Amino acid sequence: MSRNQLSINFVNDVVAAIQNVVGAGQIALHEPNFDGNEWKYIKDCLDSNYVSSVGKYVDEFEQALVTYTGAKYAITVVNGTAALQIALKLAGVEQGDEVLIPALTFVATANAVSYLGAIPHFVDSEISTLGINTGKLREYLESNTELKAGACFNKESNRPIRALVPMHTFGHPSLLDEILLIGQEFNLAIVEDAAESLGSLYKGKHTGTFGKLGTLSFNGNKTITTGGGGAILTDNESLARRAKHITTTAKLPHKWEFDHDEIGFNFRMPNINAALGCAQIEKISDKIALKRRLFQNYKEAFSSISEVTLFEEPKNCHSNYWLQTIILNDQTEKFRDSILEETNLLGISTRPIWKLICDLGPYNNSPSMNLDVARKLSRQIINLPSSPSLFVGSK
Repeated sequence: MSRNQLSINFVNDVVAAIQNVVGAGQIALHEPNFDGNEWKYIKDCLDSNYVSSVGKYVDEFEQALVTYTGAKYAITVVNGTAALQIALKLAGVEQGDEVLIPALTFVATANAVSYLGAIPHFVDSEISTLGINTGKLREYLESNTELKAGACFNKESNRPIRALVPMHTFGHPSLLDEILLIGQEFNLAIVEDAAESLGSLYKGKHTGTFGKLGTLSFNGNKTITTGGGGAILTDNESLARRAKHITTTAKLPHKWEFDHDEIGFNFRMPNINAALGCAQIEKISDKIALKRRLFQNYKEAFSSISEVTLFEEPKNCHSNYWLQTIILNDQTEKFRDSILEETNLLGISTRPIWKLICDLGPYNNSPSMNLDVARKLSRQIINLPSSPSLFVGSK
């Protein structure tokens, strides 16, 4: 058999494995699922006329997030990017500071840093978690930073490195124990970007609750959705109060006066979005259970294709499997685009992972460590359709 025919066969085998799980037709990468009290709560919200900044559902959704995640406080906002921006501000990030973030993440992670006038500093990923490569990061910080007056400084730029942002890629927890130790050793505030990992646990504890603050996203493609929305998680009461204050335009409570004691942000979540969130979170355990069973379907479908690895939750983790992920090997990574093209022509939405943030125009002059693992993953990862509604028990 010719080399070209072997290549065609490999692509066809991968496409067939995906089709075996998702079937035929137009298949979204991840679509919302409304099978609970969404209509009931939204109608109640509309009937009450409290659809914007006033109403009961924001408080109820925040309490539901506290109950579900185990965080002491949850503050809902308009989206996950706003949540991360405010969390970093509350963690002490200021204009001119550097913030360590993965190069392999969605651009919003870097944007949230930039909105504060700070500089993203890109770090490498690791194969086992798709998150921050803690071993390489520790060696890098030991060689390239110094502690001065209790702060970590970049020796080259002489700027303070104020925070470290682990991002739990596709819902899979990063190595949080090691990340927390690095934070302590180098005096870095840990702010978790848990936008993709609602429902994911590291050693039995919910992601987003390990650092000083954590953030969530409820975009339309997330495990649960409020249409658009996000939240800040923290165990610190004073930080929670300040988060609530500055995300509601820093307005001082008064029945009729408009008095604001600092420059705030109009980031509050509207009541009608929170109503949707209240219904969605009631069903989150069912959604995650279906997504985990969908993973088992993919695992069976790809079991005979040795050149492909279906990414499985890391050790000591319980993942929400937000996006199902295959990783091509060194010999087959060249077929990534052919697989993407063929599946999308069939109406099956598959996607590559993001371009490295450091390769995007706005960020290609930002500081960075060696990123060989992240670059390798960026060439080899394909995300598969991951909606919980795709699971069919007979498959």
